[in-house]
Amino acid sequence: MDTVNIRQAIATAKAHEQSTGQLAYLMKVRANRLHQAIQLPPQNIVPALLNFIIHYIDQVPEFIDAVDTIANECNIADYTEPVMSVAKEFFVQPPELIDGHNGLNALMDESYLAHRLIEEVNDRFMSRYNMPLVPIDMTRSNLIIHHLIGEPFANQLDHAVHLIADNLQGKELVFVPAACREDRSNRWASDLQRWPCLVDNLSVNLLLNSRTARIMIH
Repeated sequence: MDTVNIRQAIATAKAHEQSTGQLAYLMKVRANRLHQAIQLPPQNIVPALLNFIIHYIDQVPEFIDAVDTIANECNIADYTEPVMSVAKEFFVQPPELIDGHNGLNALMDESYLAHRLIEEVNDRFMSRYNMPLVPIDMTRSNLIIHHLIGEPFANQLDHAVHLIADNLQGKELVFVPAACREDRSNRWASDLQRWPCLVDNLSVNLLLNSRTARIMIH
């Protein structure tokens, strides 16, 4: 399964947003209720949030393609494929949990599930092998999207991610020593240069531990 269907779904959702303004309306409502750690621009708040969300969504097929290429080159596709397959499935057959959501609002949920699954798998892989399975870290953007989705629903999505990660780990589809026999730490730096989509470079400021982390959109 490639990412063509995901890209088509994204294009359709963007057209839906242009005609309905559905997500823009939701962001207008939610902007005043966001966590104080999320630093918004003084003007044009809704366009900034929409731009952030669209870039976040667009990154999903980009990083899936990047990870697939890297995995094939490094002979670790057997370990990344189960994770990437689930990430793709979120878009092809969305979980019942997000029934009733459509357009970019639905894709924001699906993208959050995909990005969070990668984050969760990487965290668990790192704790066991002291290295990530794939060179991507969307932690800051995931935190912002969590608040844009809103609680308690975002927490339900997180719970679903944990269950899926537990299932993958239980089947040892990902968490196996053979995936870590080769030290690829030097390779990650090269991969990040080749695939900018693997870097958390989205906009909107996030205040963490009394420090502001700025994430820029290119």
